[in-house]
Amino acid sequence: MNQSQADGSSGVRSIGGQWLVLAAAILWGTTGTAQVFAPEGATPLSVGAVRLVFGGLTLLVWAAARGSFRNGIHLPLRPTLVAAGGIAVYQVCFFAGVARTGVAVGTIVGIGTAPVWSGALDWLIVGQRPGRRWLLATGLAIIGSTLLIAGGSSISVDPSGVLLAMGAGLAYAVYTLASKQLLAVRSPDLVMAVIFVLGALILLPIFFGSDLSWLTEPGGMVVAVHLGVITVGIAYALFARGLTAIAASSAVTLTMAEPLTAAMLGLVVLGERLAPVALMGIALLFAGLAALSIGQPAAEKGEKSS
Repeated sequence: MNQSQADGSSGVRSIGGQWLVLAAAILWGTTGTAQVFAPEGATPLSVGAVRLVFGGLTLLVWAAARGSFRNGIHLPLRPTLVAAGGIAVYQVCFFAGVARTGVAVGTIVGIGTAPVWSGALDWLIVGQRPGRRWLLATGLAIIGSTLLIAGGSSISVDPSGVLLAMGAGLAYAVYTLASKQLLAVRSPDLVMAVIFVLGALILLPIFFGSDLSWLTEPGGMVVAVHLGVITVGIAYALFARGLTAIAASSAVTLTMAEPLTAAMLGLVVLGERLAPVALMGIALLFAGLAALSIGQPAAEKGEKSS
């Protein structure tokens, strides 16, 4: 193969990877809206537990089908447990935050603050001092979240809901920091399967302790399958495949389609209406995401998802 053919093949692979990551981000963006369509009686805790259980099983089957467990698991215990705990707490905080403050605001705050928390954790735990880009993004995120809380809307921007969404962002940052260590030693399929299965085990008391009768109601199982199989199993598989073909910086930028999808679904499908001040807060959160994503070297970035 000559150089031009190699470059062409690499370009096609890169474009394919971009579409895979974009598709994953769009699927993640439907999560909050799907919760709204769950039958009455589906609490945020039960929805989060069902999503993780269904998603963990899907990823487990996928990894097994691809032969990821042939050589055993062999993952370091501490980061594995931390990552699993982070993804479990994320489910609870995210769905509770969305239930209290709406799909658009809850998703944007959760996703918008995750990179900020990640930078703070890198500084405190890893010792990597954040640069001016992170400080700018942090300032924009704080101001944006304040405007969201103060702005009001036709759906109440509940301060506790915003705090829960921020907690979801923190939990996801913890998951990301721990999973980086695991991805350095084993395949993404195996790592994700183990983390999500352990996360599901952590939430099993909620799963079995909740009223799950909503799963037998019309649309209940459809919502559960969508959340677990599509927004976890399929979405994470797509993201993992896409990430092998493009730079991490490009992947993080493309995943901005997640909060955009959630916001559009909240505003258009669910009829959520935000006051101008709250819309300005969303714009500032997007600006913070852009400050952390666009033009940042791949070496400085880790993986990101919902």
